[in-house]
Amino acid sequence: MPDVINYWPLLGVGVVVAGFALRRNPVLVVVIAGIVSALAAGMSVADLLALLGRIFVENRMLLLFLLILPVIGLLEHYGLRERARSWIAGFRGLTLTRFQVTYLGLRQLLSMAGLTHVAGHPQTVRPLVAPMSEAAAERSLGGELTDEERAIVRASAAATDNVGLFFGEDVFMAFGAVLLIQGFYARNGIELEPLAISLWALPTAVAAFIIHAIRLRLLQRRLVRDRARADGARDAAH
Repeated sequence: MPDVINYWPLLGVGVVVAGFALRRNPVLVVVIAGIVSALAAGMSVADLLALLGRIFVENRMLLLFLLILPVIGLLEHYGLRERARSWIAGFRGLTLTRFQVTYLGLRQLLSMAGLTHVAGHPQTVRPLVAPMSEAAAERSLGGELTDEERAIVRASAAATDNVGLFFGEDVFMAFGAVLLIQGFYARNGIELEPLAISLWALPTAVAAFIIHAIRLRLLQRRLVRDRARADGARDAAH
């Protein structure tokens, strides 16, 4: 007789759909869906716990990264962003361009050393770099930012982090993309050492730093020009 397909494990899909439709906690919904599917498939409780334990061990680095997010949220709740703003505002002569160019260089250097997860959007951009950029922009513009200006400054902070990471990590020899390039060339009969690939990525990283630094300078000029134009129009209206 042909094997009978057990469709009961698909109940987990229904749990996911229902949970998301009811806007329940996504993590809780997925965990419950996994338990439902496992039990419907005939898995014992002991086997289920063993499976969860093995998954936890195999993905512990990812889980540790996720545990950082509540810590950052707690620090923000107790005024991390406000302290960052007030601290950066105390530096005389620090403009938006100077601050973000400094962060760009630091992000690239850390990425070149393989420390790609030291900084990032959740770890540094949202709680530190964005509010510091806002404080530096307020100093550059001579007043509080509008909602539109604030959005532009925050987007610039996120973009600066992306540029620093993307063009810096290829200089690190043990980075996955470098090894992927080496493997691709090896399959086509071209032998390259990871060091050679990293060295060839260095001029691109330098060019990216210079180009983005110029873009940041132009961004600050545009913000100052738009602010002056808006102030002039407001004065003319009065």
